[in-house]
Amino acid sequence: MFLMSFIESAQDMRDELVRLRHSLHTTPELGLHLPRTQEKVLAALEGLPLEIKTGTAASSVTAVLRGGRPGPAVLLRGDMDALPVTEKNDLPYVSQLPGQMHACGHDLHTAMLAGAAHLLSARREELAGDVIFMFQPGEEGHYGARHMIEEGVLEAAGARPVAAYGLHVVSAMLPRGLFASRSGPLMAAADTFCVTVRGRGGHGSSPHRSLDPIQAGCEMVTAMQTMVTRSFDVFDPVVVTVGSFHAGSADNVIPDEARFEATLRTFSKENRALAMRRLVEVVQGVAAAHGLEVEPSFTTGYPVTVNDGSEAEFLGRTAGELFGPGRYFVAPQPVMGSEDFSYVLEHVPGAFAFLGACAPDRDPATAPYNHSPEAVFDDSVLPDGTALYAELAFSRLSA
Repeated sequence: MFLMSFIESAQDMRDELVRLRHSLHTTPELGLHLPRTQEKVLAALEGLPLEIKTGTAASSVTAVLRGGRPGPAVLLRGDMDALPVTEKNDLPYVSQLPGQMHACGHDLHTAMLAGAAHLLSARREELAGDVIFMFQPGEEGHYGARHMIEEGVLEAAGARPVAAYGLHVVSAMLPRGLFASRSGPLMAAADTFCVTVRGRGGHGSSPHRSLDPIQAGCEMVTAMQTMVTRSFDVFDPVVVTVGSFHAGSADNVIPDEARFEATLRTFSKENRALAMRRLVEVVQGVAAAHGLEVEPSFTTGYPVTVNDGSEAEFLGRTAGELFGPGRYFVAPQPVMGSEDFSYVLEHVPGAFAFLGACAPDRDPATAPYNHSPEAVFDDSVLPDGTALYAELAFSRLSA
């Protein structure tokens, strides 16, 4: 009996994938609670031979496909949440909700994962093991993967999966249809550094009678940048960016307090710990030099996304065999963005990859990037991502 390849099967269901993706895009939802999104995912999976559970801490969907032959389990993940962004595109399926937009392409991930569930279900009897489909809310800073792990997604098939794979589309940077990944660190850890500087307010004409928290805070910001360049190897990079600084209410009033927040990006546990310690030392030192008090604190974010070497090689080889030469690119260096699939990769060897989804009328070098209100993701990559998801699970279990 002739069996179509996953690429051919995915192309045959292209219209269904596009409809689901557009439906998700018009009604984006934020955070951990995505009732309409969950409802659409469940409808897309209806009729398939899946064991389905929904989450309690979040609107997650975990679906298990039992293969017709004995074997281990493989996990495939797609995130579902949107961003608090008002879309600025003229599309027939533009977001209908002001202040909410699928600006990071998670609607494509969800559609592709649902498509992969259909493809693998059609070949269930050939599967040498089980597949866990992880439909995850709350990736955009809400620790959705961690919530799903705590609720048992890794044990959903009865035994922890031997491998886990995830995909992420990008609206720029990569040409359309090109997959990219690498072994080792792929994306950075992301932590938030909050600093409150407390001084003594007074009249702007007499700064010597006050303890100025603004001047000291500004000195802290510049000292933090200098510290990074003098404390860390450029080949194990650290990035500190202050994105928020608030103080004062009038031009001639020295306030009692200043506050700023920074994001810290690192690629190793050692540098992550060292950077946290050194940042605290810097702001405390500057505060002491000026006779002010300072209150530094960290909010720990996502860890480093680290691809297992053999699984990253398998992903690249599979993509090359599936789509032909030139469709997979080994990224020469990691990117400073962060990703909570990192929590899965802390427990299960696996790999995460990017997929170029730049619109055909745009240049990847200049197109609006993910999180932009003008980001556009091309539907033509939906069958490709769907096919790769399915092929990764099928081939990994066959191995």
